[in-house]
Amino acid sequence: MSRFPALHRVSPRRTLSLAAAVAVSLAALTASPAWAHGPRHGDPGMGAQGMFMAGPERVQRMVDHWLRDLNATPEQRQQIVQIAESAAKDLGALRDSRKALREEGLRLFTQPTVDANAVESLRQRQLALHDQTSRRMSQAMLEVSRVLTPEQRQTLAERMKQRAQRWEEHRRGQAGSPGR
Repeated sequence: MSRFPALHRVSPRRTLSLAAAVAVSLAALTASPAWAHGPRHGDPGMGAQGMFMAGPERVQRMVDHWLRDLNATPEQRQQIVQIAESAAKDLGALRDSRKALREEGLRLFTQPTVDANAVESLRQRQLALHDQTSRRMSQAMLEVSRVLTPEQRQTLAERMKQRAQRWEEHRRGQAGSPGR
């Protein structure tokens, strides 16, 4: 006699439902918080791209922060603010869509029987939305790259690397706050 007799009575349909439930819960738990709620202070993913994810009201401050020490002209600053504001507006709408999809995933997960086809459909829509977000961020990055000089881009990339390195050290408990 098996030590776990109940395991022999699990139907394939119940196994599929359980697998779908696990998949939905993992997707909900692993959905990137930075994409879901906007950038977080100290998040290395925020980088210079964070200015595209910020709310329009924060764009100016973030542009000023990232252009500090780059000797950017007033014209460059204004162009980058316009690019970032436009991207932030577009990405804000996508952020709302991501929230709706997350909520749909939770609704699916809490049903008496989890519909595997509905979960797959949701997954496909999440992937499409992620692709749309990534495409918009890439577009904004290209637009900014046309405004900055190669030297300015190099300086900014170095600062972003240093920030990510400090964040990683902080995460591992080797240093203080990543913003210092």
